[in-house]
Amino acid sequence: MQDRDAIEALFACQLDVGLAVLDRDLRYCRINAALAAFNGLPVEEHLGRSVREVLPQAYPHVAPLLQRVLQGESLTDMRVAVEVPSLPGRLSEWDVSYLPIRGGGEMVDGVLVKAVNITLGQAALRALQESEDRVRRVLDSLFAFVGVMTPEGILLEANRAPLEAAGIRIEDVKGRHFWDTFWWSHDPALQDWLRGAASRVAQGEVVRRDVEVRMARDTRMTIDFMLAPMYNDQGTVTHLIPSAIDVSGRVATEARFRSLFDQAPEGMMLVNASGHMLLVNRSMGQIFACVPDQLLGQHVNMLLPLDRREVHGHEMERYLAAPAERIMAQRRSLMARRLDGSEFPVEVALNPIPGREPPEILVTVVDITERLAAQATMEASLQEKTMLLNEVHHRVKNNLQIVASLLDIQSRSAGEVAREVLRDSRSRVGVIAMTHQMLYEGSNFTGLELGPYLSKLVQLLKQSYQGDSSRIDLQVTVPVHGMRLETQKAIPCGLIANELVVNAFKHAYPSPSQGSVRVTARRDGQRVVLEVRDDGQGFPADFKPQAAKSMGYQLVCMLAQQLDAELEVLPGPGAGLRVTFLIED
Repeated sequence: MQDRDAIEALFACQLDVGLAVLDRDLRYCRINAALAAFNGLPVEEHLGRSVREVLPQAYPHVAPLLQRVLQGESLTDMRVAVEVPSLPGRLSEWDVSYLPIRGGGEMVDGVLVKAVNITLGQAALRALQESEDRVRRVLDSLFAFVGVMTPEGILLEANRAPLEAAGIRIEDVKGRHFWDTFWWSHDPALQDWLRGAASRVAQGEVVRRDVEVRMARDTRMTIDFMLAPMYNDQGTVTHLIPSAIDVSGRVATEARFRSLFDQAPEGMMLVNASGHMLLVNRSMGQIFACVPDQLLGQHVNMLLPLDRREVHGHEMERYLAAPAERIMAQRRSLMARRLDGSEFPVEVALNPIPGREPPEILVTVVDITERLAAQATMEASLQEKTMLLNEVHHRVKNNLQIVASLLDIQSRSAGEVAREVLRDSRSRVGVIAMTHQMLYEGSNFTGLELGPYLSKLVQLLKQSYQGDSSRIDLQVTVPVHGMRLETQKAIPCGLIANELVVNAFKHAYPSPSQGSVRVTARRDGQRVVLEVRDDGQGFPADFKPQAAKSMGYQLVCMLAQQLDAELEVLPGPGAGLRVTFLIED
């Protein structure tokens, strides 16, 4: 009974050692899971079967030993090499003990088998070691800092990266409290924080923050540090895992960005999808007459007039549904409200931050109070100057009309030759007066459209030269738009057209006058082509305008030179001149 009690106690312990009970016929009466796994068969396939059936290859080797035990001998701590189903085709080494099981007397009732498959154990150890080595190689190849700690904060392992960065060995830190290691030794306050963090993580919390740690040659490195718990299958925290990455470059970039952000002359703020201000620069504080920190975390609606807040909320929802850049040239102008309640005009530009979900918007704000005041002053000054220039053109036109009237009055008492000269002069003065009138009426003193200008000029010439006895047909063909002339080109162009039409009326037809004169203008690329053509008797064969002695043609050549124009005699029938010059775009 004592043997059986001891056996029950052994099986109850659930050891990693293989245990089995054989009867006198060497059949399995009991077997634990460890030995069944060593053998390579389920527990159910052992019970009631003999060793010969379960382990046919091993039986010839172990049968003599088992028979000795049935005779009452105890065999302990023996090494045997046999083949089992778990390792087919090869011998596996076993550490075995065979002990007799007795009942009430000296009679042996069975055999207690205690066995460990050393080969499987060694293979498992090698696999475990290889796995650990593989994990170690992976960890050592990482640029990230990784370690393993006990829940009490004792450092068990650390990969190569943090050791090399600090210029230390694993032996310098292993087995010590993590907060007492080299990396944290420069800052007692940071050590206290880490001690408290480890305590919280041991309770299941995860801690993460940017910290500055000590590295080789007593330098400092900013790292993104995280401490997280590791659980077993029962949900108990068994280890703490510290990890970190070097973010010194990111921190330096953020510092430069923040410096530029704060020094920007325009107000800038970063707003999240709910409309709350995440970052605010110094200029925003100056614009809204407050300390920037007063705006942090507040909703942007606080910067708007009360009557605009509800509308702005709806507009913001629509914008965030499809955020798009609104560049500086497309700023929105609206009213803003300072914290003291005063309102002022601003321009706003919006720039969505790429890759942020939910979206974040960089908002640029400019106070345009001074600009609007300057613009109002400039517009008032411009309006004043426009009125003044308008008055100048009006007075010049009136004075020229007076001159034209005087010439007309003078011509009534003059002889025939003088009357012609005075009428020509009156026509030229009329062209200049008409130009000033059109500039005055158009309220644009930089230039005028050539089409309407020539049309009005032709009407003026008809009134002056197309009398009752004249049957000359004067027509003009010009586009209404598309040929705008600078002011300094308009008067020379009009005088040239005037001289050529007057010349056609006076010299192209024998008396009584009958014929057709055509004034046309068209655009050829960057140039204007002006033609005055008649169907009269034409020019002499060797006619050249530059060599003509009359005042009219001398005036035409002088004005063409002023326009930097080309003069060309048109071919017959009849005759005419073509004037080509550059036009303003």
